[in-house]
Amino acid sequence: MHDRRHDVDTRHHGMEVRHHDMHGGRRHEHPSAHHHAAHTGTHHAHQVGHQRHERQRPRRPEVMKFGDKSHQIRAMKQRLRELGFDSGVDDGRYGETTRYAVWAFQKVNGLRMTNRIDRDTMWALRHPRRVKPLVRPKLTNRVEIDVRRQLLTVWRDGKPDLTTHISTGANRSYCDNGHCGFARTPVGDFRAGTRAPGWTTSPLGTMFNSIYFNGGIAMHGSSEVPKYPASHGCIRIPIHTSKIIYAMVNSGEPVYVRGAQSKYT
Repeated sequence: MHDRRHDVDTRHHGMEVRHHDMHGGRRHEHPSAHHHAAHTGTHHAHQVGHQRHERQRPRRPEVMKFGDKSHQIRAMKQRLRELGFDSGVDDGRYGETTRYAVWAFQKVNGLRMTNRIDRDTMWALRHPRRVKPLVRPKLTNRVEIDVRRQLLTVWRDGKPDLTTHISTGANRSYCDNGHCGFARTPVGDFRAGTRAPGWTTSPLGTMFNSIYFNGGIAMHGSSEVPKYPASHGCIRIPIHTSKIIYAMVNSGEPVYVRGAQSKYT
């Protein structure tokens, strides 16, 4: 509206100037009108350039990182729980338990393990893959341990109820505290046996909420569950998740271990 009035005023002023020229006078430009037009043109060019810059600027995808806290992270953790991954307490914080859940989810969905929720992981949360069974037994309640992908899944009524990141045998020779052997997680069909609640200490280290399924080999909670196989042969589980698994898995329940070699080294 302002520019239209300015054009009308300019045309009117131009008529007055041309009328003056017809009477033999000299044509003059109005200094204030010239300055206003130049200023308006410069300002308009600046606005156009700024808008073009805004349109061309790439939008950075939102990323949730380990250590952050937000409402978005709370929603992400709730989504992980809906999909069967233990993401920890509902506090909106991206902590250690949540990181283990993200690793497990990323592995199930064929993504690289990272400490953040990037664009690919966010897309997978909206379009998740189903956990595929390692075996198809008649028994619907069981524990499956995937050594290759370093995953443990508790199945209930034929469906994956809880999936967690784990760390299995390191596949190397060891001699610790006078005990020597080869750190390998045995593959085969077993059953959950002796249970040891809370912290226990063995010559090879400490374990939390242990469920033995093959001699001295157990699935148990640990404060160190790295991305790669690192145990003496047991199945290391994140502490928070081991509390849930200890309450879920009963003695005598089938335990299936598959995949002798891990893809993570």
